[in-house]
Amino acid sequence: MAEQHPVLVLLSKAQFMTSAPRLSSCPPGIGHEVAFVGRSNAGKSSAINALTRQRQLARASKTPGRTQLLNFFGLDGEERRLVDLPGYGYAAVPEAMKIAWQKELQNYLLKRDSLRGLMLLMDIRHPMLNYDVEMLKWAQAGKLPVHILLTKCDKLNRGPAMTTVQEVAKKLKEQGLTATISLFSALRGIGMEEAADKLGEWLHYPPQEGEAIPEANPGEEDSAPPA
Repeated sequence: MAEQHPVLVLLSKAQFMTSAPRLSSCPPGIGHEVAFVGRSNAGKSSAINALTRQRQLARASKTPGRTQLLNFFGLDGEERRLVDLPGYGYAAVPEAMKIAWQKELQNYLLKRDSLRGLMLLMDIRHPMLNYDVEMLKWAQAGKLPVHILLTKCDKLNRGPAMTTVQEVAKKLKEQGLTATISLFSALRGIGMEEAADKLGEWLHYPPQEGEAIPEANPGEEDSAPPA
């Protein structure tokens, strides 16, 4: 049962650590962390809260797209973390703010030593929009693995939902992009174990005997965004 999944048990211990406006303000890049990212209305906060079994851990902004902070949640001290990245693509956000955040986001994705994978959330009814494709390209440039969670899958019947999975896989192939895909519903608890399996792989949990936690490379935290 899902309650017995070791990664879901670990996730239930998540605690807020800190918020950072930019890479240089983030906690030390040691251990393993997985970042959650997606459009402002993709259900990212709901997914994090469902996976951690905490209603208020990740809080959606009252004005979607306005909160420009990386929020860190510790799972077992400083060794494993989840990172809630700001939503993107919200039309009401000023263009200058979008550009500034895109630079910080790209810097984080390409420079963060402890980042092991990216959970990219897409509303199953509106997948593979422009910002989603841009995010996939950034991740691929940084050789960062991506798992796509097609959220709100309870809005579709099983047949159309599986058709969407196939369509997303086809679009990825056509654009030379690589990612794994699964269905997810925070409301119905669909896809919890599949997401936990991927998180466990990236977080190296359960840990192997004698596993060493890599240390951050000095100085990289202050690197400038790539051109």
